[in-house]
Amino acid sequence: MTKLEQIEKSVAELSTEELRAFAAWFEALQADLWDKQIEADAKAGRLNKLVAEARAEIAAGKLRDL
Repeated sequence: MTKLEQIEKSVAELSTEELRAFAAWFEALQADLWDKQIEADAKAGRLNKLVAEARAEIAAGKLRDL
């Protein structure tokens, strides 16, 4: 059995309360990983083009309130 299969089996056996707690933990983990990826991309300059496009749209008055 692979590690993933073991995790899937364990998660399937959780009580409703345990599953809610696990889901909250996993969501927080994903958010943290996303934040770290965005930070790394920003430091590496991979977001510079998007920032430039956004600034150009702001300067051109192409934004509207949500």
